[in-house]
Amino acid sequence: MNGLVLLCRAGFEGDCAAEIQEKAAALGVYGYCQTQADQAYVVYHCQAEEADHLAKKLPLKELIFTRTFFAVLASAQLAGVEDRVSVVKEALEPHKEWFGLAGALRVETPDSNEANAIAKFCRKFAVPLRQGLRAVDLLSKKPLAKRPFLHVFFVNKAYALVGYSYSFNQSPYEEGILRLRMPSNGPSRSTLKLDEAFHVFVPEEEREQRIQAGMRAVDLGAAPGGWTYQLVRRGMMVQAVDNGPMADSLMETGQVEHIREDGFKYRPKRRNVTWLVCDMVEKPARVGELMTAWLLEEYCKEAIFNLKLPMRQRYASVKQYLEQITEQLQEQGERSFEIQAKHLYHDREEITVHLRWL
Repeated sequence: MNGLVLLCRAGFEGDCAAEIQEKAAALGVYGYCQTQADQAYVVYHCQAEEADHLAKKLPLKELIFTRTFFAVLASAQLAGVEDRVSVVKEALEPHKEWFGLAGALRVETPDSNEANAIAKFCRKFAVPLRQGLRAVDLLSKKPLAKRPFLHVFFVNKAYALVGYSYSFNQSPYEEGILRLRMPSNGPSRSTLKLDEAFHVFVPEEEREQRIQAGMRAVDLGAAPGGWTYQLVRRGMMVQAVDNGPMADSLMETGQVEHIREDGFKYRPKRRNVTWLVCDMVEKPARVGELMTAWLLEEYCKEAIFNLKLPMRQRYASVKQYLEQITEQLQEQGERSFEIQAKHLYHDREEITVHLRWL
């Protein structure tokens, strides 16, 4: 088997497939997708050379519905086999030319209810597998950040797909999932969305500069304060705009000014806001227009916001929303900008978008 395996949220396989078909075609690769509803991954079939090309040249950060992906080398049939390590080694050995000495190993499963049942097995299996691969020089003795990753993807206990990815085009998290713990004093579970967004959209080496205590921030549609909480814990001074009540614990910090006003009409008196965030339940096109206006009018430097997804043709709709924002910034803006979008692990029926001036 040759091609790519792309991991996504269960129920969004069609959106993931539509996106990889379009992105691959733009790079001159024409394959086909194989997927099933709620299996939480997509297999994109193409030639080995084409899969390697995509693994190098298709930026993961530009894929909205894909959490992580890898180039497939072979499958491993594990039913009735006691020595699973040997089976995986035998599957990888003939393909060493594609990845050389791997710098890391990831033993993964789809993020589905069925696959989650074998997650504990995978964690245990990773230890002997790592030792076995090192013994035959398929895996480095110590992690090497610049070498390819090996992936052993257990569809179930009896069947796995094995392959590789390039470290420069890979998620820093296994299965592309950043699992965060809900803070005990967080006003709502939506707080995890913004926490994850800061990790995903702001590179670690830039966080100290771009996310600082003392910065000014605005949270539109803030109540009860899930996203405001993440701004406050990072030391920012926040204008929380919402007609609804804010959590008392946030107001007691002295860092929050509660402004009871319509988030679509509000504008700050001074243009000294670094971060604008917004998780309002509204038509996505309307939210996109609002965020774009804030940037064009230079009321903020960076924005993170959610766009709620329609029931059908989600990828096509998302593409349209993002194109509208991009076109408006290109036509009316006087500087270059960056736009990123991701269906985050803590998102549900929405995507999270990041905009900033460069």
